[in-house]
Amino acid sequence: MAKRAIPEINAGSMADIAFLLLIFFLVTTTMDIDSGISRKLPEKQDPNVKPPILKEKNVFVVNINREGNILVENKDFLKVSELKDVALKFLDNGGGKDKDGNPCDYCKGAKDPASSDHPKKAIISIESARGTDYGVYIAVQNELVAAYNDLRNRTSNELYGISFDELVKRAKDENNSKRKAEDLKIKVKRVKEMYPMIISEAEPVKFN
Repeated sequence: MAKRAIPEINAGSMADIAFLLLIFFLVTTTMDIDSGISRKLPEKQDPNVKPPILKEKNVFVVNINREGNILVENKDFLKVSELKDVALKFLDNGGGKDKDGNPCDYCKGAKDPASSDHPKKAIISIESARGTDYGVYIAVQNELVAAYNDLRNRTSNELYGISFDELVKRAKDENNSKRKAEDLKIKVKRVKEMYPMIISEAEPVKFN
Protein backbone atom coordinates (compact mmCIF):
# COMPACT_ATOMS: atom_id res chain seq x y z
CA MET A 1 0.00 0.00 0.00
CA ALA A 2 1.46 3.32 -1.05
CA LYS A 3 2.23 5.85 1.69
CA ARG A 4 0.32 9.06 1.61
CA ALA A 5 2.41 12.15 0.97
CA ILE A 6 2.47 14.51 3.96
CA PRO A 7 1.32 17.94 2.83
CA GLU A 8 3.87 20.70 3.34
CA ILE A 9 2.95 23.79 5.35
CA ASN A 10 3.61 27.05 3.56
CA ALA A 11 5.69 29.04 6.05
CA GLY A 12 6.02 32.05 3.78
CA SER A 13 2.96 33.77 5.21
CA MET A 14 4.19 33.12 8.80
CA ALA A 15 7.37 35.06 8.08
CA ASP A 16 5.32 37.95 6.73
CA ILE A 17 3.15 37.97 9.84
CA ALA A 18 6.18 37.88 12.14
CA PHE A 19 7.74 40.78 10.24
CA LEU A 20 4.54 42.82 10.52
CA LEU A 21 4.33 42.11 14.27
CA LEU A 22 7.94 43.20 14.70
CA ILE A 23 7.23 46.51 12.95
CA PHE A 24 4.07 46.97 15.04
CA PHE A 25 5.95 46.55 18.34
CA LEU A 26 8.78 48.83 17.21
CA VAL A 27 6.31 51.59 16.34
CA THR A 28 4.09 51.32 19.42
CA THR A 29 6.68 50.59 22.14
CA THR A 30 7.79 53.56 24.24
CA MET A 31 11.39 53.79 25.36
CA ASP A 32 12.78 55.50 28.43
CA ILE A 33 14.96 58.50 27.65
CA ASP A 34 17.59 59.61 30.10
CA SER A 35 17.18 63.22 31.15
CA GLY A 36 19.58 65.58 32.85
CA ILE A 37 19.99 69.14 33.98
CA SER A 38 20.25 71.79 31.33
CA ARG A 39 23.37 73.75 32.12
CA LYS A 40 25.84 75.73 30.07
CA LEU A 41 29.33 74.94 31.30
CA PRO A 42 31.53 77.97 31.98
CA GLU A 43 34.25 78.77 29.48
CA LYS A 44 37.87 78.21 30.46
CA GLN A 45 39.13 81.30 32.23
CA ASP A 46 42.28 83.11 31.22
CA PRO A 47 44.79 82.51 34.07
CA ASN A 48 46.09 86.06 33.60
CA VAL A 49 42.67 87.59 34.32
CA LYS A 50 41.93 88.17 38.00
CA PRO A 51 38.45 87.06 39.11
CA PRO A 52 36.11 89.84 40.29
CA ILE A 53 35.95 90.62 43.97
CA LEU A 54 32.58 89.55 45.34
CA LYS A 55 30.89 90.79 48.46
CA GLU A 56 30.08 87.93 50.81
CA LYS A 57 26.49 89.13 51.17
CA ASN A 58 25.95 88.73 47.41
CA VAL A 59 26.76 85.00 47.53
CA PHE A 60 24.11 82.55 48.73
CA VAL A 61 25.98 79.40 49.77
CA VAL A 62 24.24 76.02 49.84
CA ASN A 63 26.22 73.09 51.29
CA ILE A 64 25.05 69.48 50.86
CA ASN A 65 26.81 66.79 52.91
CA ARG A 66 26.92 63.09 52.11
CA GLU A 67 23.97 62.41 54.45
CA GLY A 68 21.81 64.76 52.38
CA ASN A 69 21.66 67.56 54.97
CA ILE A 70 21.39 71.04 53.48
CA LEU A 71 23.23 73.88 55.21
CA VAL A 72 22.46 77.41 54.00
CA GLU A 73 24.76 80.37 54.58
CA ASN A 74 26.77 78.18 57.00
CA LYS A 75 24.19 78.68 59.73
CA ASP A 76 20.77 77.14 58.98
CA PHE A 77 19.88 73.53 58.17
CA LEU A 78 16.86 73.48 55.86
CA LYS A 79 14.61 70.93 54.23
CA VAL A 80 14.55 70.81 50.45
CA SER A 81 10.99 72.16 50.47
CA GLU A 82 12.14 75.28 52.39
CA LEU A 83 15.00 76.13 50.05
CA LYS A 84 13.07 77.90 47.29
CA ASP A 85 11.51 80.54 49.52
CA VAL A 86 14.82 81.37 51.20
CA ALA A 87 16.61 81.64 47.84
CA LEU A 88 13.80 83.79 46.45
CA LYS A 89 14.12 86.29 49.32
CA PHE A 90 17.86 86.49 48.71
CA LEU A 91 17.52 87.06 44.95
CA ASP A 92 14.71 89.60 45.29
CA ASN A 93 16.17 91.51 48.25
CA GLY A 94 17.28 94.59 46.28
CA GLY A 95 19.22 96.09 49.15
CA GLY A 96 21.69 98.04 47.02
CA LYS A 97 22.62 98.88 43.44
CA ASP A 98 23.84 97.03 40.37
CA LYS A 99 27.32 97.50 38.85
CA ASP A 100 26.09 100.61 36.99
CA GLY A 101 24.80 102.20 40.18
CA ASN A 102 21.12 101.57 39.50
CA PRO A 103 18.80 100.46 42.34
CA CYS A 104 16.42 97.56 41.78
CA ASP A 105 13.11 99.35 41.30
CA TYR A 106 11.32 96.09 40.46
CA CYS A 107 12.49 94.08 43.48
CA LYS A 108 9.91 93.44 46.17
CA GLY A 109 12.23 92.12 48.86
CA ALA A 110 13.04 93.42 52.32
CA LYS A 111 15.99 95.53 51.08
CA ASP A 112 18.06 94.14 53.91
CA PRO A 113 21.53 95.78 53.78
CA ALA A 114 23.03 92.49 55.00
CA SER A 115 21.62 90.55 52.03
CA SER A 116 22.13 90.81 48.26
CA ASP A 117 22.48 94.22 46.65
CA HIS A 118 20.79 93.45 43.35
CA PRO A 119 19.54 90.39 41.35
CA LYS A 120 22.27 91.08 38.79
CA LYS A 121 24.90 90.70 41.51
CA ALA A 122 23.27 87.83 43.41
CA ILE A 123 25.08 84.50 43.04
CA ILE A 124 23.95 81.10 44.30
CA SER A 125 26.85 78.77 45.10
CA ILE A 126 26.27 75.02 45.54
CA GLU A 127 28.91 73.00 47.35
CA SER A 128 28.45 69.26 47.74
CA ALA A 129 30.42 66.51 49.44
CA ARG A 130 31.79 63.55 47.56
CA GLY A 131 29.24 60.80 47.89
CA THR A 132 26.26 63.18 48.04
CA ASP A 133 23.09 61.41 46.95
CA TYR A 134 22.32 62.30 43.34
CA GLY A 135 18.58 62.59 44.04
CA VAL A 136 19.14 65.17 46.79
CA TYR A 137 21.50 67.15 44.56
CA ILE A 138 18.90 67.26 41.75
CA ALA A 139 16.15 68.23 44.21
CA VAL A 140 18.28 71.15 45.45
CA GLN A 141 18.94 72.25 41.88
CA ASN A 142 15.22 72.11 41.08
CA GLU A 143 14.28 74.28 44.07
CA LEU A 144 16.89 76.92 43.24
CA VAL A 145 15.84 77.06 39.59
CA ALA A 146 12.20 77.26 40.74
CA ALA A 147 13.06 80.42 42.72
CA TYR A 148 14.35 82.08 39.55
CA ASN A 149 11.32 80.87 37.58
CA ASP A 150 8.90 82.32 40.13
CA LEU A 151 10.57 85.72 39.96
CA ARG A 152 10.68 85.68 36.16
CA ASN A 153 7.04 84.64 35.93
CA ARG A 154 6.01 87.43 38.30
CA THR A 155 7.99 90.02 36.37
CA SER A 156 6.71 88.85 32.98
CA ASN A 157 3.12 88.98 34.22
CA GLU A 158 3.62 92.54 35.46
CA LEU A 159 5.28 93.72 32.22
CA TYR A 160 3.43 91.76 29.54
CA GLY A 161 0.38 90.17 31.18
CA ILE A 162 1.60 86.58 30.66
CA SER A 163 3.94 84.27 32.54
CA PHE A 164 7.56 83.92 31.53
CA ASP A 165 6.97 80.25 30.71
CA GLU A 166 4.22 81.23 28.27
CA LEU A 167 6.37 84.03 26.86
CA VAL A 168 9.17 81.57 26.07
CA LYS A 169 6.67 79.13 24.56
CA ARG A 170 5.26 81.81 22.26
CA ALA A 171 8.75 82.95 21.26
CA LYS A 172 9.49 79.41 20.05
CA ASP A 173 6.30 79.17 17.97
CA GLU A 174 7.33 78.50 14.37
CA ASN A 175 4.15 80.13 13.08
CA ASN A 176 5.23 83.57 14.29
CA SER A 177 6.04 86.23 11.77
CA LYS A 178 9.65 87.40 11.77
CA ARG A 179 8.70 90.68 13.40
CA LYS A 180 6.62 89.03 16.13
CA ALA A 181 9.30 86.45 16.86
CA GLU A 182 11.91 89.18 17.24
CA ASP A 183 9.63 91.18 19.56
CA LEU A 184 9.02 88.13 21.77
CA LYS A 185 12.74 87.33 21.92
CA ILE A 186 13.45 90.89 23.08
CA LYS A 187 10.86 90.49 25.86
CA VAL A 188 12.33 87.14 26.95
CA LYS A 189 15.81 88.65 27.01
CA ARG A 190 14.63 91.61 29.10
CA VAL A 191 13.12 89.39 31.79
CA LYS A 192 16.22 87.19 31.86
CA GLU A 193 18.43 90.25 32.30
CA MET A 194 16.30 91.46 35.21
CA TYR A 195 16.76 88.13 37.00
CA PRO A 196 19.84 86.43 35.50
CA MET A 197 20.24 82.82 36.60
CA ILE A 198 23.69 82.75 38.21
CA ILE A 199 24.29 79.37 39.84
CA SER A 200 27.86 78.39 40.65
CA GLU A 201 28.63 74.70 41.21
CA ALA A 202 31.83 74.08 43.15
CA GLU A 203 33.88 70.90 42.80
CA PRO A 204 32.78 68.25 45.35
CA VAL A 205 34.74 68.38 48.60
CA LYS A 206 35.48 65.86 51.36
CA PHE A 207 33.47 67.36 54.21
CA ASN A 208 30.90 65.08 55.85
